[in-house]
Amino acid sequence: MAETGTAGTSRVRLGANYRRLWVASVVSNLGDGVGMIAYPWLASAVTRDPILIGLIAAVQRLPWLIFTLPAGVLTDRLDRRKIMVGSDVVRALLVAVIAVAVLVGESSLPSPGDLAGGLQVPTNWPVYLVLVASAFLLGFAEVLRDNAAQTFLPSIVPAEHLEAANGRLWGAEMAANSFIGPTLGSVVITVGFSIPFFFDAGSFAVAAGLVFLITGQFRPRSKASDGGTAAAVDWRGEMKEGFLWLWHHDLLRPLAIILGLLNGLGMMAWSTFILFAQEDLDLKTGLFTGVLGDLADAFGFGSVGAFVFAVLMMAGAIGGILGSLLAPRISKALGSGPSLWLTMVAGAVTMAGVGLATRWWIAFLMNLVGVMTAMLWNVITVSLRQTIIPDHLLGRVNSVYRFFGWGMMPIGSFVGGVVVWVAGNYTDRGTALRWPFFVVAAAYVLLLAYAAPRLTSARLDAARREGLARRAAEAAGSDPEDGRRALSESGVAGVPPDDLDG
Repeated sequence: MAETGTAGTSRVRLGANYRRLWVASVVSNLGDGVGMIAYPWLASAVTRDPILIGLIAAVQRLPWLIFTLPAGVLTDRLDRRKIMVGSDVVRALLVAVIAVAVLVGESSLPSPGDLAGGLQVPTNWPVYLVLVASAFLLGFAEVLRDNAAQTFLPSIVPAEHLEAANGRLWGAEMAANSFIGPTLGSVVITVGFSIPFFFDAGSFAVAAGLVFLITGQFRPRSKASDGGTAAAVDWRGEMKEGFLWLWHHDLLRPLAIILGLLNGLGMMAWSTFILFAQEDLDLKTGLFTGVLGDLADAFGFGSVGAFVFAVLMMAGAIGGILGSLLAPRISKALGSGPSLWLTMVAGAVTMAGVGLATRWWIAFLMNLVGVMTAMLWNVITVSLRQTIIPDHLLGRVNSVYRFFGWGMMPIGSFVGGVVVWVAGNYTDRGTALRWPFFVVAAAYVLLLAYAAPRLTSARLDAARREGLARRAAEAAGSDPEDGRRALSESGVAGVPPDDLDG
């Protein structure tokens, strides 16, 4: 897969199937980026209650808690390409329904341009209930699609190129999702609340078509299928097998627990951020907004606040791109373990920084640094899982991992709204909207104390080498245990896990 160019430099070529997947991901994430502005802006137009705002985010993530494990069984039983295509088609239809519902009820909504100043509006219950129901259903499709996508990549990219493939994929996705998409969303939402949702629906449809064009066989081999007959799905047994495999793994277990806490805390801080940004971050009069306002007026768009909010969200794109490019270098310089610790240190500092911010550009800088270091976690841990988990268990174990990692997000989202509500009983609303960030910053420090002795470079590197040895043995048709044992005897696989503490 690595080819040498005329200049003598080595360059990895990942193939036509990877390019189709890459383009599909970019298109889908472009639609998601438009939705990144449209969904919270619409939510803030139908209610200003922090608990109700947090509930929308919680309901959207609830399927990660209740459907992740069955989704893993399906991923290990069915063609992963067909799962991705079907999920994108379902998402396209659901978002199209949202678009039509918003179009019908648009006359009852305030102007998008009035929201940046913190306009207080009564809860519009009909539109709010449509948002809650659609968010819940979309979450189910997202669980199935994302689990299949993460287990799909090793089928089209060799194990030794997974980090490069993941880095390119995440960098492009981040640019589309957090840079181009939000900018476009901030423009079209001022024309009509429904337009971004029609765009998002179309992006899912295009992505489904591109993934459909990927060639190959993507139904994973299983113990049942090796005999040539299809066995009935033992849901409880297969979910239990995936759960026990992860739980008894000395590295994946703490990784899953830590990721769950990181994500839950992150959603606790960000679930009510739309209210904080509109009411406390001076979206209309902060740095550069005079020029941005002139541009908005020149092009006939009435909401400079939505555009500045999109610029604020671009911090994620810039940080993500920088993180995907720098992650291999930082990991090599610091080691995998300290690189993961860095994500928690930076998370604590940047969360506190956002909580103290009085201008949008301060929050922009804090978010940029936070996302940049978060990419370290993604690049290191996802590639590690794809390497060390056996293919016939990859969907189930990955779903268990995401059950821990993403299952805490609905809880954190709702708790974030509750924290604002409780704090509002003792202080003014502006201060109350900052409290989730301070609570999360303190929690990150405590989480680092738990993670540091468990996520060492020695543990991570040994697990990676053992996974590569097993995959090499499987590809050669030999017993995977023989490959692991041979490397262990030669001293390559590292020391036993019990000796890797600290």
